[in-house]
Amino acid sequence: MEDQVIAKLLKPGDRSFTAEQVRLIGKDGEQLDIVTLTRARDLAQQAGLDLVLVSDRAVPPVVRIMDYGKLLFEQKKNLKNQRKNNVAQKVKEVKFHINIDTHDYEYKLARGVEFLGKGCKLKVTLMLRGREMAHQDLAFELMDKVMAYLADYGEADGKPKLLGRNITVFFAPGKKSGRPAEAGRHLPPREENEQPEIDEEESSEE
Repeated sequence: MEDQVIAKLLKPGDRSFTAEQVRLIGKDGEQLDIVTLTRARDLAQQAGLDLVLVSDRAVPPVVRIMDYGKLLFEQKKNLKNQRKNNVAQKVKEVKFHINIDTHDYEYKLARGVEFLGKGCKLKVTLMLRGREMAHQDLAFELMDKVMAYLADYGEADGKPKLLGRNITVFFAPGKKSGRPAEAGRHLPPREENEQPEIDEEESSEE
């Protein structure tokens, strides 16, 4: 069985730890020797550092001379990074249509930027319905404009792909954010008398 690493601060006068001898590790990670607990406390005090129990199951127990406050800081930092990585695993989706209106288009771009800013992976989908399949050139043109805009906020995993009636591409977070989603001028031309259709706002995939 592996030793249990508990990283417990051994404060002066702490009587909860009763071992008479310990294996001492120096501040730079070097193995020193088996010494009495009193000697280990003295050496830690001389170094201006703390004495920390790192394995209570070893025989004798293992202690280390180190900065306990720095250890706690590093642990919190690592935990924060782990949480950030967990968030990055979440996939959010924004959906477009060829005939999307300017307001909806800008709203969806802003949502995409928001998701990337939160560390989420973003799926961009352009849905083709009915006769829109005959206008794939316009669909890819719109997707290219969306990708050009989002390039300031994330990394595309490649070129858009047509799967069935959907054109999709994924973005990973990691770039700057803050530019407002003012991209109505990028809309492709709409056929005369064609009415805009509004799709659902967003969907997410865990």
